Amino acid sequence: MSDEVTAVLDTVRERVDPDAEERRQLQHVAETVIERAESAIESHDLAADVMLVGSTARDTWIAGDRDIDVFVCFPPETDRERLETLGLEIGHEVLPNGHEEYAEHPYVVGEVDGYDVDLVPCYAVEAATDIQSAVDRTPFHTQYLQSRLTDDLAADVRLCKAFLKGIGVYGSDLRTRGFSGYLTELLVLEYGGFRPLVEAAADWHPPVRFDPEAHGQATFDDPLVVIDPTDPERNVGAALAKANVATFQHYARELLADPRESLFESADPEPISPADVRYFFDRRGTTPIAITLPTPDLVEDDLYPQLEKSLEGIVGLLDRRGFDVLRSEAFAGERVVLLAELAVAERPAVERHVGPPVHVRDHAEGFYESYHDTDAYGPFIHGDRYVVERERDYRHADALLRSEALFEVALGTSIERALEDGYDILVGSDVANLATDFGQELAAYCAPKP
Repeated sequence: MSDEVTAVLDTVRERVDPDAEERRQLQHVAETVIERAESAIESHDLAADVMLVGSTARDTWIAGDRDIDVFVCFPPETDRERLETLGLEIGHEVLPNGHEEYAEHPYVVGEVDGYDVDLVPCYAVEAATDIQSAVDRTPFHTQYLQSRLTDDLAADVRLCKAFLKGIGVYGSDLRTRGFSGYLTELLVLEYGGFRPLVEAAADWHPPVRFDPEAHGQATFDDPLVVIDPTDPERNVGAALAKANVATFQHYARELLADPRESLFESADPEPISPADVRYFFDRRGTTPIAITLPTPDLVEDDLYPQLEKSLEGIVGLLDRRGFDVLRSEAFAGERVVLLAELAVAERPAVERHVGPPVHVRDHAEGFYESYHDTDAYGPFIHGDRYVVERERDYRHADALLRSEALFEVALGTSIERALEDGYDILVGSDVANLATDFGQELAAYCAPKP
């Protein structure tokens, strides 16, 4: 790798590696939380253990990160309801100003000396293959990596995380569908560092498969497969979107060809103005159309899969009716926006409908009788088939989206319910008004990059 790349990586290391004082502060807070949790467990006379997990336990956290994850591990025979009840009670004792959040089961989130702390109950199962809830794997991940990550490899993980954040593909949440921290650590471990990972990724030909512990059992249909070394039935990269694998490859090549620190620095685009949004679509000669509705009360990991499903269904409807969607996107804030950019804004009053071959008598006669003596043009014969030119149901996309046809496509359950309660449609220049609330999202739409 070139001296220029080495110089950039050395500079980034200085920024992402925590200094001694930052390490001391985090260790102090982590020890405080663990001591409080152990005292709470003792006061309840419970047989449970406390464990620091995640990047803070594995020394792969980036300078400036202020997140601490502590697990309370209950015996496997603990009743699920009891685990949840006691987990919350202990959580609130440790984090008296905390609040409850919910993944597979509830847990408490709070703040201690400026650090965000998650206190999560789990089952202390014998093996990751015996999990009773998804979080039960996490202690095994921590143990596996703690025994394998050297100081140098942990430093390279921090470098890799900074790179993935800089290019916008870090995080396994269902909004991002990027690289999780655990996946990042496994990849750096697999290749023996960040540099060899980048060099290899530049030449990946997905699907790419790794099996660190040579389990050799399960098969997965994903672009990047990393068999969980603690659970042979799980692909650590299952949530990773195909586009994010491609984005990682693109910027890996960028780093090698044109090394620069900006690749390790995330930057949101400046919000675009309504006038610039109008100019964008006018210059392209396309017609934007957007459905807007109040955002359902869902956590992001439930909301964004529903947005993706709903947008896919709506785009399919528009395409089938001849409005030719050039590009589409979904945004969410106080309101949901389902945006489609149409290459065709208006369809003719009639559409061509081709029937069966004349020689297929039963079907052909049925088709002929259906359109004979109607307002359709025809039936007439083209080649060996009956053809009619019938009146089109919807000449404009907004009329189509205001019709019951919208509810005949696959939609997210909560999105469909919200649509049934009422929605708005913006067409053409009116879409530009969305820039008031979605200026950054529209800026990214108008200036797309890998």
